[in-house]
Amino acid sequence: MREEVEKVIAVIRPAIQADAGDIELIDVDEATGVVTVELKGACVTCPASTQTLKAGIERIMTSRVDGVTSVVDINSVGMSETSVSL
Repeated sequence: MREEVEKVIAVIRPAIQADAGDIELIDVDEATGVVTVELKGACVTCPASTQTLKAGIERIMTSRVDGVTSVVDINSVGMSETSVSL
């Protein structure tokens, strides 16, 4: 599943980078289907980043990768990269 998630991120990354942001894959929990990412750059302070995450990234990810149930941003759930099991 992780490889499929990485492929989808590679497809959507240019659109995010076009707006001075970026996305990094942090974790894929195959048991729950939760994909954890870190939005970077302009995405961190953008008021529309939650909408981009849920209506854009999550929608695309769940439709293209079997088993993915949701996509969460470590910045929005109060986690740090060091607290996520890699």
